[in-house]
Amino acid sequence: MTATSLERRFRQVDVFGEDPCTGNPVAVVLDAEGLDEEAMRRFSVWSNLSECTFVLPPTEPGADYRVRIFSLNTDLPFAGHPTLGTAQAWLDAGGIPATSGVVMQECGAGLVPVRVEADRVAFTAPPRLRSGPVDPDLLAVVIEILGVERERVLDAEWLDNGPGWVGLLLDHADSVLKLRPDATAHPGRWDIGVIGAHDVGSETAFELRAFFTEGDGPLLEDPVTGSLNAAAAEWLIATERAIAPYVAAQGTAMGRRGRIHISVDDHALWVGGRAEVVLSGTAVL
Repeated sequence: MTATSLERRFRQVDVFGEDPCTGNPVAVVLDAEGLDEEAMRRFSVWSNLSECTFVLPPTEPGADYRVRIFSLNTDLPFAGHPTLGTAQAWLDAGGIPATSGVVMQECGAGLVPVRVEADRVAFTAPPRLRSGPVDPDLLAVVIEILGVERERVLDAEWLDNGPGWVGLLLDHADSVLKLRPDATAHPGRWDIGVIGAHDVGSETAFELRAFFTEGDGPLLEDPVTGSLNAAAAEWLIATERAIAPYVAAQGTAMGRRGRIHISVDDHALWVGGRAEVVLSGTAVL
């Protein structure tokens, strides 16, 4: 087929999956220069994935590329698994970083380094935009949405590093896996992250789940969430509930096998995992 101006290089990448196609997919449109925001939103919604990204020429010194990240119709300043998936797609398409072994991504949250490792890629956790305790009235609504007993909630914290996660720490990973949340009685925008520790000696240290809404739509679950794991790791390590390095699990309740590797190096917190290109071709936009 003859290439036209409507055709743009495309990758779909599975991120954080321990096994093939067990993580969180992200759609990546390369060569997105010239696309207006409405076209990006339309394609993101059509893709029906939790996130879709668009790679553009950088505007900040030191950046290898700039990315726009959409969660369906919502433009995000930062998100974790799209960051790793976009870096992997850019490398797969022939991108060569200015600094060997580190891809420098420019996004709404600023510059985010992505370290390229032997079998993983990892980003540095951006600073939280909001932290601290959750208002008791809001926490009561979140607990009602989750349908969990109040005594199982050990603590709550704002984990907002772009996506505005409200984070809840439950008494055990099993409590996290048993959740059947319902936001029908509380329409609106929700970003809820839930964390529970596995027993000592388990394969993974923590189990996480992430629930979100798009506008006034139903509550959805994200299979594996880099931004939530980044902010949760900061919280857990700061409160001495976790010691890095550790591995967290997410997506178990959805039949996925997400594995998120948390490490600390030179005072930077790194969030990493596998990122594999599953689909490669062109998108007609």
